[in-house]
Amino acid sequence: MENIIFNELRARGYSVDVGMVEIETRKDGKREKRQHEVDFVVNLPGERVYIQSAYAMGTDGKRSQEMLPLHKTGDSFRKIIVTGDYQDLWTDESGVVHVGVIPFLLDKKLLEK
Repeated sequence: MENIIFNELRARGYSVDVGMVEIETRKDGKREKRQHEVDFVVNLPGERVYIQSAYAMGTDGKRSQEMLPLHKTGDSFRKIIVTGDYQDLWTDESGVVHVGVIPFLLDKKLLEK
């Protein structure tokens, strides 16, 4: 699914990068830094869109794993999670847009909204 999303973004003419977010935590009194990947960072004129590809988010653990790097980007640019179903577009309480892969592929203007 990631390859399909990447190819579609490139076919639409977007510049696409992979993003890394460094998250610092404390474990047993020690600081620990871990890097988490944001699947795609699309750079638009004057703005950026973060896109996470998650085929299924059936458990709370998987949902947290996919959301964590988006919440830790440190900015207020738009964030989108694309799932492997036909889910219509909706926005959660933290402002992250959720959409299924089919509606994502069909909506050519989604990143420009």
